Amino acid sequence: MIIPIASDHAGYEAKEKVKAILEKAGHTVVDFGTHEESSVDYPDFAILVAESVNNGEHTSGVLVCGSGQGMCISANKFNNVRAALAWNKEIAELSKQHNNSNVLCLPGRFLSDAELEEIVNGWLSAEFEGGRHDRRVQKINTITQK
Repeated sequence: MIIPIASDHAGYEAKEKVKAILEKAGHTVVDFGTHEESSVDYPDFAILVAESVNNGEHTSGVLVCGSGQGMCISANKFNNVRAALAWNKEIAELSKQHNNSNVLCLPGRFLSDAELEEIVNGWLSAEFEGGRHDRRVQKINTITQK
């Protein structure tokens, strides 16, 4: 799978680690930046990944900033994006299983290397369960169409 990824300066170090995790799992990574730790504005980078998922160019993406919140808020402004902030494997898996999340947002300043790997791999391996959850996701879609 081709997975776009981006971060701001606070998430840069964790983003580089996540890239390695994704590549180790056999995925191709498209890095939209930032490419250094100089201060940048997270919405500028969230938009790049969110647009590529929103328009169907990619099926999923990953965003990293210090807390994960700014990236998540920015990405969720797009109609076809269901970005989820995950700080542990269970939250990541549930976001996919119940909410069909398609953008994983990570709090780069708060996760160890082992936690990053566990969360990313858990999210990627989880599958949307459909059923009662499909009805709920469809209701989310009607909100964004208003």
